[in-house]
Amino acid sequence: MTELNAAFDRLSEALSNIVVGQSSLVQQLMVALLAGGHVILEGVPGTGKTLTVKAIAQLVQAEFRRIQLTPDVLPSDILGTNIFDLNTRDFILKKGPVFTQILLADEVNRTPPKTQSALLEAMEEQQVTLDGQGLSLPELFWVIATQNSLEFEGTYPLPEAQLDRFLFKLVVDYPEAKAEKQMLLNSQAGMQTKRLDLAKLKPIMAVEQILAARKAVQTVQLTDQLVEYLLALVQRSRQHPDLALGASPRAGVAWLQASKAIAWLSDRNFVTPDDIKAVASPVLRHRLILRPEAQLDGLQVDAVIGSLLGQVPVPR
Repeated sequence: MTELNAAFDRLSEALSNIVVGQSSLVQQLMVALLAGGHVILEGVPGTGKTLTVKAIAQLVQAEFRRIQLTPDVLPSDILGTNIFDLNTRDFILKKGPVFTQILLADEVNRTPPKTQSALLEAMEEQQVTLDGQGLSLPELFWVIATQNSLEFEGTYPLPEAQLDRFLFKLVVDYPEAKAEKQMLLNSQAGMQTKRLDLAKLKPIMAVEQILAARKAVQTVQLTDQLVEYLLALVQRSRQHPDLALGASPRAGVAWLQASKAIAWLSDRNFVTPDDIKAVASPVLRHRLILRPEAQLDGLQVDAVIGSLLGQVPVPR
């Protein structure tokens, strides 16, 4: 366990050296990777969303594919299709980019719902059905989707059913002035973030180590009191006066897994209430729906999550 923990520490450090000023984002991505959950990255252009995903793929020696989602992308462009070969007089399966280990779905809200739904089965069941045939995806299959938080024209917001398939929604903010200055200095020194292949990043971990770490995370324990605490938070969200839709049972399971992952990263084999609180916002912010009157009042989902955590007593 100590060796795997040290490997994740090195991975976080190496990623932080590339994506400067996003330490919180890096930590939350490590939690999602450990918990085996898919992630939405939301932020304005130029904050390093795509760079972060490409860097992780190189640092863990994982197969990486990217889909640039636009209104004309079809489900077959993601999943693949059977093509008739005139020479062999038979159909040959041409697999789509979804058959990979780390998949970047860039600007996921720019493609129509029919194409968005092509990812549903892959994300939930880790398989794809083509012409009635079920095809398994790699054991490490991690989807990271990006979306712009400012542009709404020409976009197709993800439906609740698909949002619930994502473990985390992470908001990528602007870096602080000190970190942004370091980015400028790195650029002046010749660092080319657009061409990570030229940076010759040395792999920090192997896919097998990530899978082993995921098994280790499952040994992290929760007391019955903490299970009851987590359950109370989930159920209270369904009764919150500012929410039209609370957390689903899937959200509760995701919350539990993320809590165990962050405890493991802290070199502990048990979960504390602080672990549950630490992952509350990324787990819930895309699953909770505000009432119309709360939206008109300018209330933010993260503020509701904060009030939710304050309503349920923390077990001793």
